[in-house]
Amino acid sequence: LNDRLTSILQNHSSENITGIALTGTGGKLATELIGGIFVNEIIAQATSTGRLFPDAQTVIEIGGEDSKLILLEKDPSTGHSRLVDFEMNSICAAGTGSFLDQQARRIGVPIEKEFGEMALKSVDPPRIAGRCSVFAKSDMIHHQQLATPLHDIVAGLCFALARNFRSNVARRKEIRKPVIFSGGVAANTGMIRAFREVLSLNENELIIPEHYASMGAIGAVMYAHSNKLEMNHFKGMKKLEEYLAEDSTSFNSLPRLKESEAVYNKIVHYKKNGTEKVPVYLGIDVGSLSTNVVLIDPDHNVVSRRYLPTAGKPLDAIQKGMSEIFDEIGQNVEVIGAGTTGSGRYLTGDFIGADTIQNEITAQATAAIDYDPTVDTIFEIGGQDSKYISIENGVVVDFEMNKVCAAGTGSFLEEQDEKLNINIVEEFGCMALNSECPVKLGDRCTVFMESDLNSYMQKGARNENLVGGLAYSIVYNYLQKVVADRKVGNKIFFQGGVTNNKAVVAAFEYVTGKKITIPPHFDVTGAIGAAILAQRSMRSGQKSTFKGFGVRNVKYENSRFTCQSCVNHCEISRVKIAGEKKSLFYGGRCEKYETDGRKKVANNIPNLFTRRTEMLMEGYQEKATGTGATIGIPRALMVFYQQFPFWRTFFEELGFRVVISRESDKTLVNQSIETITTETCLPVELMHGHVIDLIDKGVDYIFLPFVVNAKFREGNKTFNCNCPWVQTYPFMVRAALKGRLDESKMLVPTLHFRFFESALVKEMTSYFNTKFGIDKKEIKKAIYKADEVQISFEKRLVDYGREVLNN
Repeated sequence: LNDRLTSILQNHSSENITGIALTGTGGKLATELIGGIFVNEIIAQATSTGRLFPDAQTVIEIGGEDSKLILLEKDPSTGHSRLVDFEMNSICAAGTGSFLDQQARRIGVPIEKEFGEMALKSVDPPRIAGRCSVFAKSDMIHHQQLATPLHDIVAGLCFALARNFRSNVARRKEIRKPVIFSGGVAANTGMIRAFREVLSLNENELIIPEHYASMGAIGAVMYAHSNKLEMNHFKGMKKLEEYLAEDSTSFNSLPRLKESEAVYNKIVHYKKNGTEKVPVYLGIDVGSLSTNVVLIDPDHNVVSRRYLPTAGKPLDAIQKGMSEIFDEIGQNVEVIGAGTTGSGRYLTGDFIGADTIQNEITAQATAAIDYDPTVDTIFEIGGQDSKYISIENGVVVDFEMNKVCAAGTGSFLEEQDEKLNINIVEEFGCMALNSECPVKLGDRCTVFMESDLNSYMQKGARNENLVGGLAYSIVYNYLQKVVADRKVGNKIFFQGGVTNNKAVVAAFEYVTGKKITIPPHFDVTGAIGAAILAQRSMRSGQKSTFKGFGVRNVKYENSRFTCQSCVNHCEISRVKIAGEKKSLFYGGRCEKYETDGRKKVANNIPNLFTRRTEMLMEGYQEKATGTGATIGIPRALMVFYQQFPFWRTFFEELGFRVVISRESDKTLVNQSIETITTETCLPVELMHGHVIDLIDKGVDYIFLPFVVNAKFREGNKTFNCNCPWVQTYPFMVRAALKGRLDESKMLVPTLHFRFFESALVKEMTSYFNTKFGIDKKEIKKAIYKADEVQISFEKRLVDYGREVLNN
């Protein structure tokens, strides 16, 4: 502000400034220093757009740390557009200019001009994660390793930001044309192209104002002047200069960190047994950033271990780990069982011939419980993911993982350490523990935290105090974003690579007020758990399917292709191993390309999901024509997957034609995510897309029942209440699709299946009699007929299940 005003005053006398209007995040403070009036930035953007572009209906404004969607409509009295509604980004940088700035620095491309020009050269931009800057970095590294041209990566980033804006800022809002694109990011030609393609806009429908970066300032003056607000005179620069000259080296600080008494133990226990080979179990944990290879003996002592970077090449990392372990003790051990876990567990399992493939939660919990059966809480933080696990009596009762935010992961610290130019392994812990007054940094997004660090550094904050603040910050991020309001017990295990950081351990102890326990080999507990589970999976006399240490030298070729079997168009990676007839496949959403071994064809078990769906749909055929009104049933949740025989029979008995939405696919998933108004589980989110599909099909009515509870089962003493999301999805969908869905076409009866005769029958007869004027006797007859069909379906399911088990 000081620089801009100084520049203006060099060409214009301060006496000529008769009024000032300010907007933006620092606007209120500025009015106290230089005078003027503050105008809300949404109102300012809407005002300038409405005056300069009277026909505009939508504004996309993206700046350095915020992004806005502003909806306008023409005011008949003035002829200008006026504000109707708006949305803004959350505390995440993914949909802002900071996202692009950080990625541009990473790949060494100037953001000002070259970045956008490079993006225009791309013909087929790759898909890059847009929900988190840190995860986008991983995708970029992956594409660089695949020799993806730099201009394609740059374009992929632009499209990632555009998709993120549509999904997380615009959400359910309709982007009406013409659209005005303003803010600093509008200077990026790559972003202009991305928005035109993502939002299907032509050159005349996406307009870039001449003064795109100053639309807020222009609007503030216009709004104040047109509303005859007292803008006050310019107070001069004195107060502003005094404010800038003030000593700003005092910061909100946190207590000094005290080093934990927790013991670190990475000792391996290997004793050569004469000339006999020691029986061992192999565990491999392949994560996004690290790959861990472990051998344990039958008593679960770690015999050998390796912690290696994955570097986007999981098979190379596995081969390196296997080679090093073989060179160390390979001649003296015999692997009698092997297990894999982690995000790359299926590929790894096929590659080495694993006896069991387990998820990370099970593996981490298994290792912890094996070491101490009384453990009740696990905090596990790795490079790009973090997990919370709650345990009671040796059984996992609850868990949570980080979602699309890296703020509570190891990457959060790595990003900030790069900024501070310190070594995270050798320097971070000591510096943080030596900090006398750690700066209170809060729990900001990784990208915004970088801006905060810049600000504190400019104000004179010492590096050790910033590092101490970061140790606290990752703890607050983890507890608020992952653990949230879940129970934290008294026997807490801290596992994962971040446990190496003594400052983070100390911060956990201070913030939770509880002692933290670090189990032996805390950084490879996932691999240890996989090895223990492999041991438990082996029956007496069973021979392991492990291919042997020879896999460390096996040659393989990587290739990729796009599967065209459905609309998802997954990019499938094919691994062809020398000497093996079958290729390995990974990267798909379904099991179409999975190995036979994983499909368990040898067990002669039919595809039970397919058979269940066939039984669910038995006898149903969508009628193209007919006299009855059409009732749309979403192909989602219990209304379809559990109760379709009931509802189909009920409606058809009353003369309606039943239409169901299409199967879930990539397009439907994207539609759902762009429509939801709140984060829920995916099945509930998908309901939005299925309703949209039924709207597009033109059905007369859409059936979205408010089902409070399920039918009574003998011996069940509960009320069988449905989960709150399942109960309330009709109201979430109605709110999300307001204006797009005629609410009179929604059928939302309140139903209590638990009390069939005393409540449900009355509820249904009353609702459908009132809605359609159908005779109550006819409705009751249809209910009982539907119940018979449903009972028959459920009985056949159980009978078929028994038949499969018996065979």
